[in-house]
Amino acid sequence: MADTPSHGTGLLWAALGGEPALTRRITYRGPHGLLPARLPVMELARSAVAVCSLAAAERAATLSGGPVPAVRVDHGAVATAFVSERHLRVDRRAPVSFAPLSRFWHAADGWVRTHANYPHHRAALLTALGAGEDDLEAALGERRAEDIEEAVCEAGGLAVALRTPAEWAAHPQGALVAGRPLLTRERLDDAPPRRRRAGGPLRVLDLTRVIAGPVATRTLALLGADVLRIDSPRLPELAGQHADTGFGKRSATLDLDDPADRRTFDALLDQADVLVTGYRPGALERYGLMRTGLVVAQISAWGDEGPWGGRRGFDSLVQVASGIAAIEGSPEQPGALPAQALDHATGYLLAAAVLRSLTEQDTDGGTRLLRLALARTARLLTAVLPREPGTGTGPYAPDAWLAETASPLGTLRYARSPVAYEGSPADWSRPPGVWGSDTPEWSTS
Repeated sequence: MADTPSHGTGLLWAALGGEPALTRRITYRGPHGLLPARLPVMELARSAVAVCSLAAAERAATLSGGPVPAVRVDHGAVATAFVSERHLRVDRRAPVSFAPLSRFWHAADGWVRTHANYPHHRAALLTALGAGEDDLEAALGERRAEDIEEAVCEAGGLAVALRTPAEWAAHPQGALVAGRPLLTRERLDDAPPRRRRAGGPLRVLDLTRVIAGPVATRTLALLGADVLRIDSPRLPELAGQHADTGFGKRSATLDLDDPADRRTFDALLDQADVLVTGYRPGALERYGLMRTGLVVAQISAWGDEGPWGGRRGFDSLVQVASGIAAIEGSPEQPGALPAQALDHATGYLLAAAVLRSLTEQDTDGGTRLLRLALARTARLLTAVLPREPGTGTGPYAPDAWLAETASPLGTLRYARSPVAYEGSPADWSRPPGVWGSDTPEWSTS
C-alpha cells in the first residue's frame, strides 16, 4: 500500500462532502497485507479511519483558527482496532463474542445464519421454529432457508439466508441499496446550531448498541465530546461489548415509556448538540427525537427504506445476505470477513459525518440529518472498491497498539483508537464504567 491517499479515501471523503485537496494531508504507514481477504477489507478499513481522522483534523482547525493538521494512518493501528472486541481482556479473561446459537446452519436448500447473542433474540429464534436448543439443528434442516428467514423475522428474531452477490442484486432490498448513495446528508432548515455553551464540551446523546454506533460515539468521546449513552433497563447490553465500546463515555438507563424517565430524557435531548441512534428504522419514531439545530445521525442494518427497511440486523447477517459470505467462503462452507468490518467502517464513517456536519453548521447552520447503513457499506466493499492482489503480511505485532488500564469493570486490555492527527488525543479520558450506573445528566465541566 502506498503512503499517499488511496482510491477509497477519495471516494469516502467525497461522500462526506469534504474539500478534495485536504486528502493531501493524509499519509499512511505500517505493514501491508493486514486483514487479508478476497475482498478489499484493509482498503475499506484504512480509508474509513483516514476520513474520520481528516474530519477530526478539519474540525480542530475550525475551532482553533489554524491550518488543518497533518493526518497519519497506521495500518497496524487500524487492523488492531477493527478487531478490538477480540483483543479485549477483562482481568485477563476474553469475553464471549458469539453465543452458541449465533452461527451458520444447514437448511433444506442451502445455508442460513442466525444471531442469538441477546436472550430475547434467542427466545424468538426458538419460538419461531418450535424447537428447543437440542433439536434446533434438525428443525432448521427441514425448512428452506428463505422460509426460516421469514419465520424468524416475523417472530422478532434474526436469521438470514445465504445469498450470492447476484442473488442479493436481484433481491428488492439489494436492488434498492444499490441505487442509494453510501450515506445521505440532509440540511433540514436554517436553524442555528445548538452549541451555546462557551468553552463547554460537545454534548452527544448516544442511543446505539452493539458495535457500529458505539464505535462512532466512542470516537467522538476520544475527541473530547461529553457522550452520554442511554439504554432501556429492559435491554441490558452484553458485558464484553459494553467494555469494548464504552471508553470515554458515561452510561445511564431510562425507560422512555415511563413518564418521569421520559421527562428526564427530553431535558437531555433539549440540551444535546448531537443525537446518534442505532436502532432499526421506526423503532424510536414515537418518541419525537428531532430538535431544531441538532445533528442527528442514524445508523441501521439494511437502510431506512424497502421491504427490509424495518428489520433488525447485524454485521454478520449483512455479510450473509449481501454475498460477502459466499465470496469469502466455498460451496462447502460459507466464509466471513477477518473482522466485523462493516460495523467498524460504518462507525468511523458515522463519526466523520457528524464531525463534517458540525464544521458545516458553523458556517451554514441548519438541522442536519445523516443516514448510514451496513448494507450500503457492504456494497462499497463488494462492488465499488477495487480488488487488488494482496502483498503478503509484513511484521505485525498488535501489542504495539494495545494498552491496559484499571477500571470499575476490572483491569482492561484494549485496542487504542486508530484515529490520529497532529495534536490529537492519544487515548480516552476515562475507561468504561459499570453499565447503566451513571446519573442521566450532562457533565457540568
